[in-house]
Amino acid sequence: MLNAATNLLGICFIIIGGLKLTNQNSRTWSDEVAWAAAFFLVVSIATSYFGIRNGVEREWRSRLADGSFLVGIAALIVAMVIAAYQL
Repeated sequence: MLNAATNLLGICFIIIGGLKLTNQNSRTWSDEVAWAAAFFLVVSIATSYFGIRNGVEREWRSRLADGSFLVGIAALIVAMVIAAYQL
């Protein structure tokens, strides 16, 4: 999950940067939703990393990592749908 979340975080930054470079970020909510997705993916990355680093598997940490990963994916999909619809 750590690898996938890191790659998806890069996709979030591509969406945000692409909209900013083309001056389309003021016309759509897609960049704001992509920022929210980036936040949840960073939470997932951090909790996954610290779980691996400490070597202790805690249930709350894995639930937080899984939940934030899924919310991040959902937000990223919403950001792409908004961008496709409004642009």
